[in-house]
Amino acid sequence: APEVAVERTPKRSLMLRHLTIRDFVIVDRLELEFLAGFGALTGETGAGKSILIDALALALGERADAGVVRSGCDKAEVAATFDVGGLPAVREWLVANDLEGDDELLLRRVVDAGGRSRAYINGSPATAQQLREVGEWLVDIHGQHAHQSLLRSDAQRTLLDTHAGLSGLTRDVGVAFRIWREAEQTLRAASEGADALLREREQLEWQVRELDALAFAEDEWGALDVEHRRLGHAASLIEGAQFSIAVLADNDAACERQIDSVATRLSNLAEYDPALAEVAELVGSVQAELSEAVSTLRRYADRVDLDPSRLAEVERRMDAVMNNARKYRVQPQELPTLLSSWQQRLAVLEEAADLAALEARVAVASKDYLLKAAELSKGRQKAATEMGLAVSKIMRQLALSSGRFELALLPVENGSVYGLEQVEFRIGGLAGNEAKPLAKVASGGELSRISLAIQVLTSRSASVPTLIFDEVDVGIGGGVAEIVGRLLNELGGERQVLCVTHLPQVAAQANWQWQVSKTTRDGVTLSAIQPLGDESRVQEIARMLGGVEITDITLQHAGELLHPKSASYGARSTAKNGKKITASESAE
Repeated sequence: APEVAVERTPKRSLMLRHLTIRDFVIVDRLELEFLAGFGALTGETGAGKSILIDALALALGERADAGVVRSGCDKAEVAATFDVGGLPAVREWLVANDLEGDDELLLRRVVDAGGRSRAYINGSPATAQQLREVGEWLVDIHGQHAHQSLLRSDAQRTLLDTHAGLSGLTRDVGVAFRIWREAEQTLRAASEGADALLREREQLEWQVRELDALAFAEDEWGALDVEHRRLGHAASLIEGAQFSIAVLADNDAACERQIDSVATRLSNLAEYDPALAEVAELVGSVQAELSEAVSTLRRYADRVDLDPSRLAEVERRMDAVMNNARKYRVQPQELPTLLSSWQQRLAVLEEAADLAALEARVAVASKDYLLKAAELSKGRQKAATEMGLAVSKIMRQLALSSGRFELALLPVENGSVYGLEQVEFRIGGLAGNEAKPLAKVASGGELSRISLAIQVLTSRSASVPTLIFDEVDVGIGGGVAEIVGRLLNELGGERQVLCVTHLPQVAAQANWQWQVSKTTRDGVTLSAIQPLGDESRVQEIARMLGGVEITDITLQHAGELLHPKSASYGARSTAKNGKKITASESAE
């Protein structure tokens, strides 16, 4: 277990408990036990820090391809264990999908060298979509390029709606909009193509009358075929039945008489030798079954007769059905289905001919859409104001004190599938007091800090118990980095947080820390993760501060970052013989 000071770890339940990775990219075998609070994942550039995040994303249903399988291996495997005892929504979802288990949830994903993947939930086969569905309740991953998506209008709208809890209402607005547009399209088609619709309706009415007059049932063709074959071969059937009765029962040498004689003889002989009793019993069974067969044949022969008139009637019926089937180019048994489809289409055309009814439908659909969209607009307006103030407050902590974050709701003429407005993120105070679109104002570093402020805010309001930040602190440093670390540490007091970072100021604020490194084994490059104790954390923070060479000064600085109240901490981690040492030597 990681050597982490107990007092630095919040006492709260874990959500992501365990992660097992096998033959994934440059990881051969790795088993990780996660802790609560805020954890930092650090290491040299290119050591594979983001591989851990990619592996977890795979277990949560992300798209899989053959590239994730380690070179020379048959398959890659990732398994993640979560504590879901405090998540009733997850428990209900598992029960609904017949995947229930205890308070632990196991997600497993296997990808073979051909790119095919298999998914499992609690040991039962599942789909990647099911992994994604349950994963939405468990983990929220903020990627290192999240700030780039903030420049897209659709991403801004989705972020606001999600933060405000309006996603369900947004979907309802989209459904209402499509119903409205479909009603308008139907009215337009009916108005513009009235003559064509009239001709189509008249033709369908004639065809429906013809098939209605035929009165052909779906199962009638099979019965007609059976009856036609019976009537067509009635003479042969009668002759065959009479011949069989004569051979079996009526002739002097009939089978029934011969078997009766055998049964009587064996029954008498069985009195002398019981061994024949079993044979006599079998012959008796044959005798009974033959008698039943003869009786059935006699009843059949009495019922079957030559009926030329009925045969002619069946043939006329079959000809009528075949003529209609050939005319409409379908199989005879498909005629009832064809009639049903015509009747449905005719009902639509008759409805389309009623322009007043169509206009009324458009009006109802329009009113329904506008009511839902107005409710969505009201929710967005309230959330936009609150979110703007909250993000601006966090921006001031991130050395953007002159910046002001605003969310503009721009009206959309006639509305859209997403509502009556378009969402636009704006920044004021950075380049003039007037708020302007985010893409036109913020520099790369500013955009990164604004993105982080938004992510911190949305993470606070989200219900997801585990948050992962993958190098979201890129483009910042100095005192701002320390504030970022404090913000993440605050989040760690409420939920489980893991941050991939290259900033010592951020890593020092973590409750626990892992170091990622690359090793070469038998000429193969592999990635490994080492939990760091208190002493080794000082060495890693010093490496992040000083680079290749680690001195007493960097060690002391690292100790002060980890333990601000202990200025002499660096004296406990002195360099070898008072000389400079390299990062690799310090790791030893």
